[in-house]
Amino acid sequence: MRSPRRRNSVLGHKSLSMKHHHQPRRSGRNPFFAFLFTVFLLLFFVYSDDIVDSVSGFFLAGRGDSARHQVLAAKPRHESHVPGRIDSLEEEPDDEEEQETVSEEEKETVTVDVPRSVEPPPRSTPQVPRGGRGQSKAEAKPQRAALNVPETCDLFDGEWVYDDVAYPIYKEHECGFMTEQVTCMRNGRRDDTYQKWRWQPRACDLPRFDAKVFMERLRGKRLMFVGDSLNRNQWESMVCLVQSIIPWNKKSLTKIGSLNVFRAEEYNASVEFYWAPFLVESNADDPRIHSIPDRIITNSIEKHGKQWKGVDYLIFNTYIWWMNTPKMKVLRRKFGRGSTNHTTVERTTAYRRVLKIWAKWVHRNLNPKKTMVFFMSISPNHMRSLDWDNPEGIKCALETLPVTNLSHPLEIGTDWRLFAVEESVLRSMRFPVSFIKITALSEFRKDAHTSVHTLRQGKLLTPEQQADPATFADCLHWCLPGLPDTWNEFIYARIASRPWPKLHALTS
Repeated sequence: MRSPRRRNSVLGHKSLSMKHHHQPRRSGRNPFFAFLFTVFLLLFFVYSDDIVDSVSGFFLAGRGDSARHQVLAAKPRHESHVPGRIDSLEEEPDDEEEQETVSEEEKETVTVDVPRSVEPPPRSTPQVPRGGRGQSKAEAKPQRAALNVPETCDLFDGEWVYDDVAYPIYKEHECGFMTEQVTCMRNGRRDDTYQKWRWQPRACDLPRFDAKVFMERLRGKRLMFVGDSLNRNQWESMVCLVQSIIPWNKKSLTKIGSLNVFRAEEYNASVEFYWAPFLVESNADDPRIHSIPDRIITNSIEKHGKQWKGVDYLIFNTYIWWMNTPKMKVLRRKFGRGSTNHTTVERTTAYRRVLKIWAKWVHRNLNPKKTMVFFMSISPNHMRSLDWDNPEGIKCALETLPVTNLSHPLEIGTDWRLFAVEESVLRSMRFPVSFIKITALSEFRKDAHTSVHTLRQGKLLTPEQQADPATFADCLHWCLPGLPDTWNEFIYARIASRPWPKLHALTS
Protein backbone atom coordinates (compact mmCIF):
# COMPACT_ATOMS: atom_id res chain seq x y z
CA MET A 1 0.00 0.00 0.00
CA ARG A 2 1.34 3.45 -0.96
CA SER A 3 1.92 5.94 1.82
CA PRO A 4 -0.20 9.11 2.12
CA ARG A 5 2.98 11.14 1.61
CA ARG A 6 3.36 9.79 -1.92
CA ARG A 7 -0.28 10.67 -2.70
CA ASN A 8 0.15 14.23 -1.48
CA SER A 9 3.13 14.69 -3.81
CA VAL A 10 0.80 14.50 -6.81
CA LEU A 11 -1.09 17.55 -5.55
CA GLY A 12 2.30 19.20 -4.84
CA HIS A 13 3.22 19.18 -8.53
CA LYS A 14 0.12 21.15 -9.35
CA SER A 15 0.73 23.84 -6.80
CA LEU A 16 4.34 24.22 -7.90
CA SER A 17 3.31 24.62 -11.52
CA MET A 18 0.82 27.33 -10.60
CA LYS A 19 3.48 29.17 -8.58
CA HIS A 20 5.93 29.01 -11.49
CA HIS A 21 3.24 30.38 -13.81
CA HIS A 22 2.90 33.57 -11.77
CA GLN A 23 6.61 34.34 -11.62
CA PRO A 24 7.59 37.42 -13.69
CA ARG A 25 9.10 36.44 -17.00
CA ARG A 26 12.54 37.68 -17.89
CA SER A 27 12.21 39.75 -21.03
CA GLY A 28 13.95 38.66 -24.16
CA ARG A 29 15.14 35.23 -23.02
CA ASN A 30 14.07 31.94 -24.57
CA PRO A 31 10.78 33.06 -26.17
CA PHE A 32 10.29 29.65 -27.80
CA PHE A 33 10.48 27.79 -24.50
CA ALA A 34 8.21 30.37 -22.89
CA PHE A 35 5.62 29.68 -25.64
CA LEU A 36 5.85 25.91 -25.10
CA PHE A 37 5.52 26.33 -21.36
CA THR A 38 2.39 28.45 -21.82
CA VAL A 39 0.79 25.78 -24.02
CA PHE A 40 1.71 23.14 -21.44
CA LEU A 41 0.02 25.11 -18.67
CA LEU A 42 -3.10 25.58 -20.78
CA LEU A 43 -3.36 21.85 -21.48
CA PHE A 44 -2.69 21.05 -17.85
CA PHE A 45 -5.62 23.18 -16.64
CA VAL A 46 -8.02 21.72 -19.21
CA TYR A 47 -7.18 18.09 -18.49
CA SER A 48 -6.03 18.41 -14.87
CA ASP A 49 -8.80 16.13 -13.42
CA ASP A 50 -8.00 13.27 -15.78
CA ILE A 51 -4.29 13.62 -15.09
CA VAL A 52 -4.78 13.58 -11.32
CA ASP A 53 -7.18 10.62 -11.51
CA SER A 54 -4.79 8.60 -13.65
CA VAL A 55 -1.85 9.37 -11.42
CA SER A 56 -3.90 8.66 -8.28
CA GLY A 57 -5.09 5.42 -9.80
CA PHE A 58 -1.45 4.42 -10.37
CA PHE A 59 -0.44 5.08 -6.77
CA LEU A 60 -3.67 3.59 -5.30
CA ALA A 61 -3.75 0.52 -7.53
CA GLY A 62 -3.02 -1.69 -4.57
CA ARG A 63 -6.11 -0.39 -2.72
CA GLY A 64 -8.71 -1.25 -5.34
CA ASP A 65 -10.29 -4.07 -3.36
CA SER A 66 -10.62 -1.92 -0.26
CA ALA A 67 -12.31 0.89 -2.18
CA ARG A 68 -14.88 -1.51 -3.65
CA HIS A 69 -15.47 -2.92 -0.16
CA GLN A 70 -16.35 0.52 1.24
CA VAL A 71 -18.89 1.30 -1.49
CA LEU A 72 -20.74 -1.96 -0.85
CA ALA A 73 -20.63 -1.46 2.87
CA ALA A 74 -22.59 1.75 2.58
CA LYS A 75 -25.56 -0.17 1.17
CA PRO A 76 -28.03 -2.16 3.33
CA ARG A 77 -27.16 -5.85 3.45
CA HIS A 78 -30.54 -7.54 3.28
CA GLU A 79 -28.95 -10.96 3.45
CA SER A 80 -27.95 -10.37 7.06
CA HIS A 81 -31.14 -8.48 8.07
CA VAL A 82 -32.30 -9.29 11.60
CA PRO A 83 -35.74 -8.28 12.95
CA GLY A 84 -35.53 -5.64 15.65
CA ARG A 85 -33.58 -2.43 15.79
CA ILE A 86 -30.71 -2.39 13.29
CA ASP A 87 -27.93 -0.10 14.49
CA SER A 88 -25.81 -0.42 11.35
CA LEU A 89 -26.21 -1.99 7.95
CA GLU A 90 -22.54 -1.46 7.02
CA GLU A 91 -19.72 -3.94 7.15
CA GLU A 92 -16.98 -2.90 9.54
CA PRO A 93 -13.83 -1.61 7.74
CA ASP A 94 -10.60 -3.58 8.11
CA ASP A 95 -8.69 -0.81 9.89
CA GLU A 96 -9.00 2.78 11.10
CA GLU A 97 -7.46 4.26 7.95
CA GLU A 98 -10.08 2.74 5.67
CA GLN A 99 -12.85 3.76 8.08
CA GLU A 100 -11.79 7.40 7.63
CA THR A 101 -12.10 7.15 3.85
CA VAL A 102 -15.88 6.49 4.08
CA SER A 103 -17.52 9.87 3.52
CA GLU A 104 -20.08 11.36 5.89
CA GLU A 105 -22.64 11.23 3.09
CA GLU A 106 -22.24 7.45 2.85
CA LYS A 107 -22.76 7.05 6.61
CA GLU A 108 -26.23 8.66 6.64
CA THR A 109 -29.59 6.77 6.85
CA VAL A 110 -28.19 3.47 8.02
CA THR A 111 -30.39 3.13 11.14
CA VAL A 112 -33.76 1.44 10.52
CA ASP A 113 -36.44 0.55 13.05
CA VAL A 114 -38.19 -2.71 12.19
CA PRO A 115 -41.11 -4.14 14.18
CA ARG A 116 -40.23 -7.31 16.02
CA SER A 117 -42.99 -9.23 14.30
CA VAL A 118 -41.72 -8.43 10.80
CA GLU A 119 -39.90 -11.25 9.02
CA PRO A 120 -36.66 -10.63 7.09
CA PRO A 121 -37.41 -9.59 3.52
CA PRO A 122 -36.39 -11.78 0.59
CA ARG A 123 -32.85 -11.20 -0.66
CA SER A 124 -34.04 -9.96 -4.00
CA THR A 125 -36.43 -7.43 -2.50
CA PRO A 126 -34.90 -4.11 -1.42
CA GLN A 127 -36.31 -2.84 1.85
CA VAL A 128 -37.55 0.74 1.92
CA PRO A 129 -38.68 2.28 5.23
CA ARG A 130 -42.28 3.56 5.27
CA GLY A 131 -42.50 7.08 3.95
CA GLY A 132 -39.07 6.77 2.37
CA ARG A 133 -37.90 7.21 -1.15
CA GLY A 134 -39.31 4.68 -3.57
CA GLN A 135 -42.58 4.25 -1.66
CA SER A 136 -45.54 3.48 -3.88
CA LYS A 137 -48.38 5.94 -4.18
CA ALA A 138 -50.77 3.38 -2.69
CA GLU A 139 -48.63 3.20 0.45
CA ALA A 140 -47.88 6.90 0.67
CA LYS A 141 -51.52 7.99 0.52
CA PRO A 142 -54.51 6.74 2.58
CA GLN A 143 -56.64 4.19 0.80
CA ARG A 144 -59.95 5.88 0.03
CA ALA A 145 -61.93 2.72 -0.65
CA ALA A 146 -65.67 2.79 -1.24
CA LEU A 147 -67.95 -0.22 -0.87
CA ASN A 148 -70.73 -0.94 -3.32
CA VAL A 149 -73.72 -1.63 -1.09
CA PRO A 150 -76.72 0.16 -2.64
CA GLU A 151 -79.10 2.06 -0.35
CA THR A 152 -81.97 0.25 -2.01
CA CYS A 153 -80.76 -3.16 -0.81
CA ASP A 154 -82.58 -4.50 2.26
CA LEU A 155 -79.65 -5.69 4.36
CA PHE A 156 -81.94 -6.98 7.10
CA ASP A 157 -83.88 -9.56 5.08
CA GLY A 158 -81.78 -12.71 4.94
CA GLU A 159 -80.54 -15.71 6.88
CA TRP A 160 -77.78 -16.84 9.23
CA VAL A 161 -75.02 -18.90 7.59
CA TYR A 162 -72.42 -20.85 9.56
CA ASP A 163 -68.95 -19.68 8.51
CA ASP A 164 -66.01 -20.87 10.58
CA VAL A 165 -63.49 -19.66 8.00
CA ALA A 166 -64.11 -15.90 7.90
CA TYR A 167 -65.57 -15.56 11.40
CA PRO A 168 -65.08 -14.45 14.07
CA ILE A 169 -63.42 -11.27 12.82
CA TYR A 170 -61.28 -11.09 15.98
CA LYS A 171 -60.52 -13.37 18.92
CA GLU A 172 -61.69 -12.68 22.46
CA HIS A 173 -58.14 -12.75 23.86
CA GLU A 174 -56.92 -10.30 21.20
CA CYS A 175 -59.03 -7.40 22.49
CA GLY A 176 -57.92 -6.01 25.81
CA PHE A 177 -60.70 -3.42 25.89
CA MET A 178 -63.60 -5.78 26.64
CA THR A 179 -65.28 -5.72 30.01
CA GLU A 180 -65.86 -8.95 31.90
CA GLN A 181 -69.56 -8.60 31.17
CA VAL A 182 -69.05 -9.88 27.60
CA THR A 183 -65.97 -12.17 27.76
CA CYS A 184 -68.02 -15.36 27.82
CA MET A 185 -65.22 -17.81 26.95
CA ARG A 186 -62.94 -16.40 29.64
CA ASN A 187 -65.85 -16.60 32.06
CA GLY A 188 -66.31 -20.31 31.52
CA ARG A 189 -68.34 -20.85 28.36
CA ARG A 190 -67.16 -23.99 26.57
CA ASP A 191 -68.71 -23.76 23.07
CA ASP A 192 -67.70 -21.04 20.61
CA THR A 193 -70.01 -21.72 17.67
CA TYR A 194 -71.99 -18.56 18.50
CA GLN A 195 -68.99 -16.58 17.16
CA LYS A 196 -69.08 -18.14 13.69
CA TRP A 197 -72.41 -17.14 12.20
CA ARG A 198 -72.52 -14.72 9.29
CA TRP A 199 -75.59 -12.75 8.20
CA GLN A 200 -76.37 -13.17 4.51
CA PRO A 201 -78.91 -10.73 2.98
CA ARG A 202 -81.06 -12.18 0.20
CA ALA A 203 -80.71 -9.37 -2.34
CA CYS A 204 -77.05 -8.38 -1.89
CA ASP A 205 -73.96 -9.11 0.21
CA LEU A 206 -73.02 -7.68 3.59
CA PRO A 207 -69.29 -6.87 3.41
CA ARG A 208 -67.05 -8.33 6.10
CA PHE A 209 -65.76 -5.62 8.41
CA ASP A 210 -62.40 -4.20 7.28
CA ALA A 211 -60.79 -2.12 10.03
CA LYS A 212 -58.40 -0.27 7.68
CA VAL A 213 -61.16 0.81 5.33
CA PHE A 214 -63.35 1.88 8.23
CA MET A 215 -60.63 3.81 10.04
CA GLU A 216 -59.82 5.76 6.88
CA ARG A 217 -63.43 6.89 6.94
CA LEU A 218 -63.01 7.80 10.59
CA ARG A 219 -59.73 9.66 10.12
CA GLY A 220 -59.92 13.01 11.91
CA LYS A 221 -63.47 12.26 13.07
CA ARG A 222 -65.56 11.16 16.06
CA LEU A 223 -68.03 8.27 16.20
CA MET A 224 -70.33 8.04 19.21
CA PHE A 225 -72.82 5.45 20.43
CA VAL A 226 -75.56 6.98 22.59
CA GLY A 227 -78.05 5.04 24.67
CA ASP A 228 -78.30 2.13 27.09
CA SER A 229 -76.15 -0.91 27.91
CA LEU A 230 -77.01 -2.59 24.59
CA ASN A 231 -75.41 0.31 22.75
CA ARG A 232 -72.47 0.03 25.15
CA ASN A 233 -72.33 -3.65 24.17
CA GLN A 234 -72.15 -2.58 20.52
CA TRP A 235 -69.56 0.10 21.31
CA GLU A 236 -67.27 -2.52 22.88
CA SER A 237 -67.70 -4.58 19.72
CA MET A 238 -66.69 -1.62 17.53
CA VAL A 239 -63.62 -0.94 19.65
CA CYS A 240 -62.53 -4.57 19.30
CA LEU A 241 -63.15 -4.50 15.55
CA VAL A 242 -60.84 -1.53 14.96
CA GLN A 243 -58.20 -1.73 17.68
CA SER A 244 -56.13 -4.53 16.13
CA ILE A 245 -54.67 -2.28 13.40
CA ILE A 246 -53.55 0.40 15.85
CA PRO A 247 -50.16 0.08 17.61
CA TRP A 248 -50.44 -0.59 21.33
CA ASN A 249 -48.86 2.75 22.25
CA LYS A 250 -51.14 4.71 19.89
CA LYS A 251 -54.51 3.79 21.43
CA SER A 252 -56.15 4.56 24.75
CA LEU A 253 -59.45 4.27 26.62
CA THR A 254 -60.71 6.99 28.93
CA LYS A 255 -63.85 6.94 31.05
CA ILE A 256 -65.21 10.21 32.43
CA GLY A 257 -68.66 10.02 33.98
CA SER A 258 -71.17 9.08 31.31
CA LEU A 259 -68.61 9.25 28.49
CA ASN A 260 -66.22 6.49 27.42
CA VAL A 261 -63.66 7.41 24.75
CA PHE A 262 -61.45 5.03 22.79
CA ARG A 263 -58.84 7.06 20.96
CA ALA A 264 -56.73 6.06 17.94
CA GLU A 265 -53.87 8.56 17.72
CA GLU A 266 -52.57 7.57 14.28
CA TYR A 267 -55.97 8.40 12.79
CA ASN A 268 -56.76 11.31 15.10
CA ALA A 269 -60.09 9.53 15.63
CA SER A 270 -62.28 8.35 18.49
CA VAL A 271 -64.96 5.69 19.07
CA GLU A 272 -67.10 6.83 21.99
CA PHE A 273 -70.04 5.78 24.13
CA TYR A 274 -72.34 8.15 26.00
CA TRP A 275 -74.69 6.76 28.63
CA ALA A 276 -78.27 8.07 28.17
CA PRO A 277 -80.64 5.07 28.53
CA PHE A 278 -83.79 7.12 27.79
CA LEU A 279 -82.09 9.72 25.54
CA VAL A 280 -83.87 12.40 27.57
CA GLU A 281 -82.85 13.22 31.13
CA SER A 282 -83.93 10.68 33.74
CA ASN A 283 -83.14 9.41 37.22
CA ALA A 284 -81.18 6.59 35.54
CA ASP A 285 -78.48 8.83 34.09
CA ASP A 286 -75.78 7.69 36.51
CA PRO A 287 -73.95 4.87 34.67
CA ARG A 288 -72.85 3.34 38.00
CA ILE A 289 -76.39 2.89 39.37
CA HIS A 290 -78.59 0.46 37.49
CA SER A 291 -81.04 -0.79 40.12
CA ILE A 292 -83.73 1.88 39.89
CA PRO A 293 -87.17 0.26 40.03
CA ASP A 294 -89.08 3.56 40.07
CA ARG A 295 -87.87 5.13 36.85
CA ILE A 296 -88.70 8.73 36.01
CA ILE A 297 -88.01 10.56 32.77
CA THR A 298 -88.27 14.21 31.73
CA ASN A 299 -89.09 16.10 28.55
CA SER A 300 -85.61 17.67 28.46
CA ILE A 301 -82.75 16.50 26.24
CA GLU A 302 -80.43 19.54 26.26
CA LYS A 303 -78.12 18.30 29.02
CA HIS A 304 -77.26 15.17 27.04
CA GLY A 305 -77.43 16.90 23.66
CA LYS A 306 -74.50 19.16 24.54
CA GLN A 307 -72.28 16.08 24.45
CA TRP A 308 -73.45 15.04 20.99
CA LYS A 309 -72.69 18.26 19.13
CA GLY A 310 -69.69 18.17 16.82
CA VAL A 311 -69.73 14.38 16.46
CA ASP A 312 -69.43 13.08 12.89
CA TYR A 313 -71.24 9.74 13.30
CA LEU A 314 -74.00 9.34 15.92
CA ILE A 315 -75.59 5.96 16.68
CA PHE A 316 -78.62 6.09 18.99
CA ASN A 317 -80.72 3.49 20.78
CA THR A 318 -83.19 3.26 23.67
CA TYR A 319 -85.33 0.29 24.64
CA ILE A 320 -84.40 -2.03 27.47
CA TRP A 321 -85.01 0.47 30.29
CA TRP A 322 -88.55 1.01 29.02
CA MET A 323 -89.52 -2.60 29.69
CA ASN A 324 -89.62 -2.49 33.49
CA THR A 325 -93.24 -1.28 33.73
CA PRO A 326 -96.14 -0.88 31.27
CA LYS A 327 -96.38 2.81 32.18
CA MET A 328 -93.76 5.54 32.57
CA LYS A 329 -93.55 8.42 35.02
CA VAL A 330 -92.79 11.70 33.30
CA LEU A 331 -91.56 14.67 35.36
CA ARG A 332 -93.21 17.94 34.42
CA ARG A 333 -90.01 19.91 34.92
CA LYS A 334 -86.29 19.27 34.79
CA PHE A 335 -84.55 17.55 37.66
CA GLY A 336 -83.26 19.99 40.26
CA ARG A 337 -86.02 22.55 39.75
CA GLY A 338 -87.72 21.56 43.01
CA SER A 339 -90.69 19.90 41.36
CA THR A 340 -91.59 16.27 42.03
CA ASN A 341 -94.92 16.38 40.18
CA HIS A 342 -95.13 13.83 37.42
CA THR A 343 -97.70 12.23 35.18
CA THR A 344 -98.08 8.54 34.44
CA VAL A 345 -98.10 7.81 30.73
CA GLU A 346 -98.61 4.58 28.83
CA ARG A 347 -95.29 3.18 27.60
CA THR A 348 -95.93 3.53 23.85
CA THR A 349 -97.17 7.11 24.20
CA ALA A 350 -94.18 8.11 26.34
CA TYR A 351 -91.83 6.41 23.88
CA ARG A 352 -93.27 8.39 20.97
CA ARG A 353 -92.96 11.66 22.90
CA VAL A 354 -89.31 11.01 23.69
CA LEU A 355 -88.42 10.12 20.11
CA LYS A 356 -90.14 13.28 18.85
CA ILE A 357 -88.13 15.34 21.35
CA TRP A 358 -84.98 13.59 20.09
CA ALA A 359 -85.96 14.15 16.43
CA LYS A 360 -86.52 17.87 17.07
CA TRP A 361 -83.08 18.14 18.68
CA VAL A 362 -81.48 16.43 15.66
CA HIS A 363 -83.18 18.87 13.27
CA ARG A 364 -82.12 21.92 15.24
CA ASN A 365 -78.55 20.98 16.11
CA LEU A 366 -77.10 18.77 13.39
CA ASN A 367 -76.09 19.34 9.78
CA PRO A 368 -76.68 16.33 7.50
CA LYS A 369 -73.68 17.37 5.40
CA LYS A 370 -71.40 17.00 8.41
CA THR A 371 -73.05 14.38 10.62
CA MET A 372 -74.38 10.93 9.73
CA VAL A 373 -77.06 9.63 12.12
CA PHE A 374 -78.13 6.05 12.81
CA PHE A 375 -80.87 4.63 15.00
CA MET A 376 -80.62 1.04 16.22
CA SER A 377 -83.91 -0.80 16.49
CA ILE A 378 -84.88 -2.99 19.46
CA SER A 379 -82.40 -5.56 20.72
CA PRO A 380 -84.49 -8.57 21.76
CA ASN A 381 -84.17 -10.81 24.80
CA HIS A 382 -84.80 -14.57 25.18
CA MET A 383 -86.49 -15.32 28.49
CA ARG A 384 -88.77 -18.28 27.74
CA SER A 385 -87.34 -21.39 26.06
CA LEU A 386 -90.87 -22.52 25.17
CA ASP A 387 -90.94 -19.69 22.63
CA TRP A 388 -88.53 -21.69 20.44
CA ASP A 389 -89.98 -25.12 21.32
CA ASN A 390 -87.47 -26.17 23.96
CA PRO A 391 -89.52 -27.27 27.00
CA GLU A 392 -86.39 -28.53 28.79
CA GLY A 393 -84.51 -25.24 28.46
CA ILE A 394 -84.04 -22.57 31.11
CA LYS A 395 -84.26 -19.13 29.53
CA CYS A 396 -81.28 -18.77 27.12
CA ALA A 397 -78.90 -20.92 29.21
CA LEU A 398 -77.10 -23.77 27.44
CA GLU A 399 -78.40 -22.70 24.01
CA THR A 400 -75.70 -23.31 21.40
CA LEU A 401 -77.50 -22.79 18.06
CA PRO A 402 -79.76 -20.12 16.53
CA VAL A 403 -83.48 -20.78 16.25
CA THR A 404 -84.19 -23.14 13.33
CA ASN A 405 -87.02 -25.25 11.92
CA LEU A 406 -89.90 -23.65 13.79
CA SER A 407 -93.37 -24.73 12.77
CA HIS A 408 -94.84 -21.38 13.87
CA PRO A 409 -93.82 -17.69 13.78
CA LEU A 410 -91.22 -16.80 16.37
CA GLU A 411 -92.72 -14.81 19.24
CA ILE A 412 -90.33 -14.12 22.12
CA GLY A 413 -92.00 -11.14 23.81
CA THR A 414 -90.50 -8.27 21.82
CA ASP A 415 -92.66 -5.14 22.06
CA TRP A 416 -93.13 -4.57 18.35
CA ARG A 417 -95.31 -1.54 19.10
CA LEU A 418 -92.15 0.35 20.06
CA PHE A 419 -90.49 -0.81 16.84
CA ALA A 420 -93.45 0.66 14.93
CA VAL A 421 -93.01 3.95 16.82
CA GLU A 422 -89.33 4.06 15.87
CA GLU A 423 -90.11 3.44 12.22
CA SER A 424 -92.92 6.02 12.18
CA VAL A 425 -90.90 8.83 13.81
CA LEU A 426 -87.82 8.22 11.63
CA ARG A 427 -89.94 8.19 8.49
CA SER A 428 -91.45 11.57 9.41
CA MET A 429 -88.05 13.26 9.88
CA ARG A 430 -86.64 15.62 7.24
CA PHE A 431 -83.13 14.89 8.53
CA PRO A 432 -81.88 11.63 6.94
CA VAL A 433 -81.47 8.92 9.60
CA SER A 434 -80.36 5.37 8.77
CA PHE A 435 -82.62 2.88 10.58
CA ILE A 436 -80.63 -0.25 11.45
CA LYS A 437 -83.29 -2.95 11.79
CA ILE A 438 -81.57 -5.55 13.93
CA THR A 439 -84.66 -6.82 15.78
CA ALA A 440 -86.00 -9.69 13.66
CA LEU A 441 -82.61 -11.12 12.70
CA SER A 442 -81.43 -10.94 16.33
CA GLU A 443 -84.50 -12.79 17.59
CA PHE A 444 -83.06 -15.96 16.04
CA ARG A 445 -79.87 -15.68 18.11
CA LYS A 446 -80.92 -17.32 21.39
CA ASP A 447 -77.41 -18.85 21.47
CA ALA A 448 -75.47 -15.59 21.58
CA HIS A 449 -76.35 -14.14 25.00
CA THR A 450 -73.92 -13.87 27.91
CA SER A 451 -76.24 -16.11 29.98
CA VAL A 452 -74.42 -17.23 33.17
CA HIS A 453 -70.96 -16.32 31.83
CA THR A 454 -71.08 -12.69 32.90
CA LEU A 455 -71.26 -10.17 35.74
CA ARG A 456 -73.95 -9.44 38.30
CA GLN A 457 -73.76 -6.13 40.14
CA GLY A 458 -70.18 -5.71 38.96
CA LYS A 459 -68.96 -9.16 40.05
CA LEU A 460 -68.50 -12.40 38.12
CA LEU A 461 -71.12 -15.01 38.86
CA THR A 462 -70.00 -17.64 41.33
CA PRO A 463 -70.20 -21.36 40.45
CA GLU A 464 -73.30 -21.56 42.62
CA GLN A 465 -74.95 -18.70 40.75
CA GLN A 466 -73.97 -20.17 37.39
CA ALA A 467 -75.74 -23.36 38.44
CA ASP A 468 -78.98 -21.38 38.86
CA PRO A 469 -79.67 -19.93 35.39
CA ALA A 470 -83.36 -19.40 36.11
CA THR A 471 -82.29 -16.65 38.52
CA PHE A 472 -78.96 -15.42 37.20
CA ALA A 473 -78.83 -15.94 33.41
CA ASP A 474 -78.45 -12.66 31.49
CA CYS A 475 -80.48 -13.05 28.31
CA LEU A 476 -80.35 -9.36 27.40
CA HIS A 477 -76.68 -8.72 26.61
CA TRP A 478 -74.46 -10.47 24.08
CA CYS A 479 -71.09 -12.25 24.12
CA LEU A 480 -68.14 -10.84 22.18
CA PRO A 481 -67.08 -11.71 19.58
CA GLY A 482 -70.66 -12.26 18.55
CA LEU A 483 -73.89 -10.75 17.34
CA PRO A 484 -73.04 -7.04 17.93
CA ASP A 485 -70.19 -7.46 15.42
CA THR A 486 -72.85 -8.06 12.76
CA TRP A 487 -74.72 -4.95 13.85
CA ASN A 488 -71.52 -3.00 13.34
CA GLU A 489 -71.09 -4.52 9.89
CA PHE A 490 -74.38 -2.81 8.98
CA ILE A 491 -72.93 0.50 10.22
CA TYR A 492 -69.71 -0.20 8.32
CA ALA A 493 -71.57 -0.98 5.08
CA ARG A 494 -73.53 2.27 5.21
CA ILE A 495 -70.59 4.51 6.11
CA ALA A 496 -68.07 2.96 3.72
CA SER A 497 -70.54 2.90 0.80
CA ARG A 498 -70.97 6.66 0.80
CA PRO A 499 -69.00 8.50 -1.89
CA TRP A 500 -65.92 10.30 -0.65
CA PRO A 501 -66.28 14.10 -0.54
CA LYS A 502 -64.48 15.92 -3.30
CA LEU A 503 -61.18 17.60 -2.47
CA HIS A 504 -62.51 21.15 -2.90
CA ALA A 505 -65.32 20.35 -0.48
CA LEU A 506 -62.81 19.23 2.14
CA THR A 507 -60.71 22.38 1.83
CA SER A 508 -63.52 24.90 1.50
